[in-house]
Amino acid sequence: MNILLTGGAGYIGSHTAVALASAGYTPIILDNFCNSDKSVLKRLEKIIQKPVACVEGDVRNTSLVEKVLREHEINAVIHFAGLKAVGESVQKPIEYYANNVQGTISLLDAMRSANVKNLVFSSSATVYGDPQYLPIDEHHPLSATNAYGRSKLHIEEMLKDLAASDPAWKMMCLRYFNPVGAHQSGLIGEDPSGIPNNLMPFIQQVAVGKLPKLKIFGNDYDTIDGTGVRDYIHVMDLAEGHLAALSHLSKNPGWSTFNLGTGKGSSVLEMIAAFESSTGAKIAFEYVPRRAGDIASCYAAVDKAQAALSWSAKRTLEEMCASGHQWQNYRHSFV
Repeated sequence: MNILLTGGAGYIGSHTAVALASAGYTPIILDNFCNSDKSVLKRLEKIIQKPVACVEGDVRNTSLVEKVLREHEINAVIHFAGLKAVGESVQKPIEYYANNVQGTISLLDAMRSANVKNLVFSSSATVYGDPQYLPIDEHHPLSATNAYGRSKLHIEEMLKDLAASDPAWKMMCLRYFNPVGAHQSGLIGEDPSGIPNNLMPFIQQVAVGKLPKLKIFGNDYDTIDGTGVRDYIHVMDLAEGHLAALSHLSKNPGWSTFNLGTGKGSSVLEMIAAFESSTGAKIAFEYVPRRAGDIASCYAAVDKAQAALSWSAKRTLEEMCASGHQWQNYRHSFV
C-alpha cells in the first residue's frame, strides 16, 4: 500500500515513515519544510535502506495534492501537516487556522477528487482542554483552550461531518499525548528551532551544553512532587500506533477517535531523574513561576486503543530518555 504522509518530514511523520517502511508499506512524503529540514530525507533513506519519495509543496495547494494522490496511486493518507506550538497559536491564530483548518479542507477536497477516502488524522490531547477527570478517556468533554487546540477540534468535527455525509469515508483521529524520544539509530529525532517549548528537547539541550539549565515552571502543583505531570510516550510507540490505525481503518468505515498515550503520568522531576539515570548526564534546573494556562496533571486512558487496535505503548521512560540523548548528541555534532 502507498501511504501519503502530509508533513512527513517532521518529528512524528519521519518516525512513522520508518515504521511504515518496516511493515512493508510505501511512504510518500508531502512537506513544505516550514518546520522541518530536508536533510532528514537522506537520514531516513539510511535507516530504511531505500529511496524515500518526497514532494515539496504545501497541503493548501489542492491541485498539487490531487496530482500526488493520483500519480503515486495513494491508498490512504496520514495527515500530520500543520503548525503545532500552543504559545505561538495564541499570538498567531489566523496563521494556525489557515495552516491547520484550511490545509485540511484542501486535503479533503483533493482526496475526494482523487477518490482516496482513507484518512488518519494527527490530532492532540489539547482537544480535551483542562481535565475534568483523570485518566482522560475518549468520552471526556471537549473544550480546547487555545487556537492550536481549537484548530484540531474544528478538524475533528469536520471529519465527523464528512463521514456522516458519505459512508465511503474511513477516518480516524489519533489524540496524541506527549511524544518524546527518538529512533534507535539516533539519526532522527525532535529538532525544534530556537528555545524548545517542550520538556524533553529542553532537557536534551541542557545535557549537551547547548542550554545552561532547565526552567521548571512551578513546583507547587497538587502532584507527587509539586511539578507538572504529563503522559510521555515514545515516538516509535506512537509511530507504531499509526500502523495499528491503518489496519483497523481498512475494516471499519466511518469516524472514530483514539487516545495514544501510556496511561501513566510522570512529573518533571521524575523525567529528570530518569534522564540522569539512563544517560549519566546531570541536568541543572531552576524553579520559575507557573506559566499561564498550565495544568497540574494530564494523562490518558488507553483501554480503547488496546482493545480495538491491539496496540499499547511498550517502551519505558528510560528508553525515551536514552534515545533522545543519543539523537541530541548526533544532532549537536554537526551544529
